[in-house]
Amino acid sequence: MSPMPQEKQESPLAQKQRRGLSRVWHAFGYSMAGLRAGWGETAFRQEATLALLMLPLAFWVGRTWIEVAALAGSVVLVMVVELLNTGIETAVDRIGPEWHALSKRAKDMGSAAVLLSLLLCAGIWGAALWHHFHA
Repeated sequence: MSPMPQEKQESPLAQKQRRGLSRVWHAFGYSMAGLRAGWGETAFRQEATLALLMLPLAFWVGRTWIEVAALAGSVVLVMVVELLNTGIETAVDRIGPEWHALSKRAKDMGSAAVLLSLLLCAGIWGAALWHHFHA
């Protein structure tokens, strides 16, 4: 993994002192930076690419707004959990490259969270597709 370029940092106090639209605008910028960083991860790119197919498909498969919300929400949840897992891995890697049982545990738990979100998504989609084609 190549080292991340150093970004221009402002003081935490300056960030906390923002109010109103300025605070919202800067928070949006940080969120976009997080999505760009996530895009640098293969797993997130794969999930986002699948989401481009699955989110519109949710409107065809779902018969009610609740079904559409469950289908779309499960897809978005996978991407959210993947970003959180990447954040955990990045923070652990920042601490140091040497092996440590707690570092492994944190990374394994993040990976397990991704697995559970994928299983939930597969279960929701499987049930919805079954209901769509066999009911």
